[in-house]
Amino acid sequence: MNRKTITTTVVSLAKAFCLAGLLSVPAYSSASTVSFEKVNGMYILKAEDSTVKQVFDYIEKHSQYVFVYDQPVKDRLNNKVNIELQGKSIDAILAEVCRLADLKYHIQNRQVTITANPSKRAATQVKKAKRISGQVVDATDLPMIGATIRVKGSEAATITDLDGKFQIDVPEGSELLISYVGYNDKTVRIDSKNMYAVVMEEASKALNEVVVIGYGTVKKKDLTGAVAAVKGEELVNKRTAMLSNALQGSLSGVMVTRENSAPGSGAASIRVRGITTMGESSPLIIVDGVQSSLDYVNSNDVESISVLKDAAAASIYGSKAAAGVILVTTKRGNDSGKINLKYNAEFGWEIPTKQPSMVGVTRYLEMSNELKYNDNPTGGFFQEYTADQTKNWVKYNATDPNNYPITDWTDLILKSSAPRMTHTLSVSGGNKAVKSVATLSYDEVDGLYDGRGFQRYMFRSNNDFNINDKLSAQIDVNIRHAKSSTKNFDPFDTMRKMPAIYPATWDDGRLASGKSGANPYGLLVAGGNSVAHSTQVAGKGSLTFKPIKGLSISGIVSPFINYQKKKAFKNSCGYTLADDPETFGGYFDSGSTWTTNSLEETRKDNYHVTSQLIANYMGTFGKHDLTVMAGFENYYMKDEELTAARDKYELTGYPYLNIGSEDFQTNSGKGNEYTSNSVFGRVIYSYADRYLFQANVRHDGSSRFAKGYRWGIFPSFSAGWVMSEEKFMKNLNWDWLSFLKLRGSWGMLGNERIGDNYFPYIALMSFGNSLFYMADGSVVSDKTARPAVLAVEDITWETTTSTDIGLDANFFNNRLQFHFDYYWKQTKDMLLNIEIPYFMGYNNPSTNAGKMSTHGYDIELAWNDRIGDFKYGVNVNFSDFLSKIDYMNDGEQISGGKIKRAGVLFNEYYGYVCDGIYQTQEEVNNSARTSTTVTVGDLKYRDISGPDGVPDGIISPEYDRVPLGNSLPRFQYGGTFNASYKGIDFSIAFQGIGKQNSYLSTAMVQPLRDNFGNVPSILEGNYWSPFNTAEENLSAKYPRLSNVSKSNNYATSSFWMFNGSYFRLKNLTLGYTLPETWTQKAGINRVRFYVSGSDLFCLSNFPDGWDPEMNYKAYPITTSLVMGLQVNF
Repeated sequence: MNRKTITTTVVSLAKAFCLAGLLSVPAYSSASTVSFEKVNGMYILKAEDSTVKQVFDYIEKHSQYVFVYDQPVKDRLNNKVNIELQGKSIDAILAEVCRLADLKYHIQNRQVTITANPSKRAATQVKKAKRISGQVVDATDLPMIGATIRVKGSEAATITDLDGKFQIDVPEGSELLISYVGYNDKTVRIDSKNMYAVVMEEASKALNEVVVIGYGTVKKKDLTGAVAAVKGEELVNKRTAMLSNALQGSLSGVMVTRENSAPGSGAASIRVRGITTMGESSPLIIVDGVQSSLDYVNSNDVESISVLKDAAAASIYGSKAAAGVILVTTKRGNDSGKINLKYNAEFGWEIPTKQPSMVGVTRYLEMSNELKYNDNPTGGFFQEYTADQTKNWVKYNATDPNNYPITDWTDLILKSSAPRMTHTLSVSGGNKAVKSVATLSYDEVDGLYDGRGFQRYMFRSNNDFNINDKLSAQIDVNIRHAKSSTKNFDPFDTMRKMPAIYPATWDDGRLASGKSGANPYGLLVAGGNSVAHSTQVAGKGSLTFKPIKGLSISGIVSPFINYQKKKAFKNSCGYTLADDPETFGGYFDSGSTWTTNSLEETRKDNYHVTSQLIANYMGTFGKHDLTVMAGFENYYMKDEELTAARDKYELTGYPYLNIGSEDFQTNSGKGNEYTSNSVFGRVIYSYADRYLFQANVRHDGSSRFAKGYRWGIFPSFSAGWVMSEEKFMKNLNWDWLSFLKLRGSWGMLGNERIGDNYFPYIALMSFGNSLFYMADGSVVSDKTARPAVLAVEDITWETTTSTDIGLDANFFNNRLQFHFDYYWKQTKDMLLNIEIPYFMGYNNPSTNAGKMSTHGYDIELAWNDRIGDFKYGVNVNFSDFLSKIDYMNDGEQISGGKIKRAGVLFNEYYGYVCDGIYQTQEEVNNSARTSTTVTVGDLKYRDISGPDGVPDGIISPEYDRVPLGNSLPRFQYGGTFNASYKGIDFSIAFQGIGKQNSYLSTAMVQPLRDNFGNVPSILEGNYWSPFNTAEENLSAKYPRLSNVSKSNNYATSSFWMFNGSYFRLKNLTLGYTLPETWTQKAGINRVRFYVSGSDLFCLSNFPDGWDPEMNYKAYPITTSLVMGLQVNF
């Protein structure tokens, strides 16, 4: 039960009382004139040939007062008055108007109650009746303002006051009918008592909520498809700069992953109900009916987000909907007749979570020597560093830091925190003719090192125009501009790898050599900057005509323009010698030397236009409800990209292309053009709110496919049975069951997204280097023009067939809500790159060459209640899926330690089965090995098979690697808890993974990576060593230190797999709203202060300092701490 606070609901309840038809007041012509103004604290009223209702309406519109009317007054409000009063109080004016109309009034705070002046006959009747009093409250004992109290069989009526109390004269034995908008009517029989307490029960608000679906809306209780929805305010509470990140953990069946918390970075991937195809499995994003991106939308502008998960919900989008559809609906203006101004300010900090820890300097030196000793025992223990260096490095550092450096690379590169701020200004309002809302926002997030940051301006204006009863229009505009600044060198991989024994700076502050020029700090501060600008301008114009009742015809045009540019100036940079500042020591090196000054600029621009014609009909015929929709859509897109660069700049202060030498210039460019046409339709039918049916169909044509293959039909059917509306269910008198619905759906969806190749059926020419196989057997590389990809004319849609069975149940007066879905889907004609012989001269083409299937379930559970002034709600979602490849006509694909092969789960880990660590030489001698260098302390692998199908005594990648288990997460969950008490509000959001086969990458565990890297501290005391006892080696968690055996020990195998489940506290927010009695004196409706923390902690089995979502070479996951202020006028 979600009602606003008392003082803010007076106006809305009073108006709803009138609008709901509880009091019918006729309309009048506007030939009269009324004026009302306040001068020096007193009022002037002038009314000529005006009705009493017009006078009261005018006073209400031009003052703070709200008028409510008793039932018997409606006839008298039609009386006309001529009156002119000057210098009068509001009491005096109301008294005179009421005298002329034979009415009475009563003022309480801002509420003016108008009642009839009883006749003498009525007065006589009242004397024979008795006066009773009472109070109307809701289920949580909150008073209900403006509830109507009517005596059955008579015209006597009244309404409750601000305390929910009422008084009325009524004969004993009669009945009172109490009604209130949004609540069930209640009948009370009058007996000998004089005081009555009435508790109202809220009607099912949750069931009547409107859910956005494709090209329309439907009540939640009438849904037959699988749709998950979240309100915009819940996403705002996550306090994320990017909307895509706010979705994480918010909805069942929606898997949102990220890799870092870099300024301006959104989610790395979004998947709806698992993996649909081996190609593009991202959902279609629709914002206000137009294809767009989640991160082009400000979360403050979002009214709601709906996710269409099954075919019944998504098939209306046809060929683009196989991976699900996310519908974003933005806020629109209201017709309250008032202007609302809202300002929100946030200030906070991004704080890096704990970074991976490494061993200290002394242990690094000792373990480096041990590694060399393990690989070459005859060379002795001190092969890399002398005994003196190993023992006294820390001591010598105090007097000779240049030759004995101790560098904390993480502390040197990363700041302890980075500031962030957000400002949002929103204006909304309107009347019955025009409704508008406009929002302007600014976000700024600094990076954890100098030169990194993100700035964003966003503006959105949504406008509705009611031209007349039959014609209306919408004009929406939104603009986004973002600036992303960074350094040319990304330091994180090298920063985490670099040992402390290499210098970042000399003792006088000059940049030092690092490891033979590998100096991440030097490259960061001296390697130059990169700045990217991104601007999007989008609009939407629609015209809706309603020729007859229930029928609307809309024409919509939605253009979108995207312009991006990037400029990267790379500086030549290096170091001077420690003992000679004038002598150049060498250039910095990050895999390639930074020897010259160069500039590269990129320009990307694209636009697309969506044109739609949609007709909707809604009709009710007795117990039959029918909705029919039909439409046409054209989508056209064109994009171009240009890159230009020049090298060997002499001047570094002028980063422009014309300053560089023409002798060292390069350029390239590309472009794409695409269009699609679609016709679609939907029928929704319900009988007696019990039997529900929906059918959708879409006929799509795409320019990506050749004639004869470019059109596809994508139908879906769904049905629902509201069992709780059946008579036999109602006869059970199960008061604890509020709602019960069974539903099922089947449909077909399509996928045309096959990478960047928009014309796979055409042999397009490309110019560049190609390999020429000469007659003498030699291979020569040279530039030429050639058709790079083999054209495949009969390539066509991927098709996904989806089936869903669902259950919706509400309990305990709809306070407890439960939703369950089980689904299975199969994709056929998967678009895959197939291998062709290299001598054909083509890259591998795409063709329809595979099948895969996914099955899973989604669960949502919610409890919302109120106890007095304490209101709280709990929402939990849980989901799981398995995606399996059923068929691949080109065999298998192995990449990154994972395999795609028919008969196994999608992207399973693929490697050796490990049987532990060799403990004795005898064990080594009696085992199959990957090479003869494998020895005691290395990993032992199982001999699975050989050329003849049986173990052959050799560990080989061809025969002994096997699928090791699912790499995708299982048992995803998320949830929120929110509570409020008077002016205090509190919310918690959490998210996690119940089970996942995760993998310890070499960056996490390998010592001396790339022959010099640091040693992860998790190895300390946990690795096999010749200096351990036999008992210690038996309990060792990691293999010996070795470079010779690293190809064996760090090959993909079951040894490095672990349960990567985690629990993350996504957000915690505490807010306080000042009492309105304080703020209204300053002309402010609401002031709220809040503090919020995001990503506060994470519980997982990952090594210390490694976040479950952080890529090993990526920007850290950060904790956000924010303080905010909200002011509403």
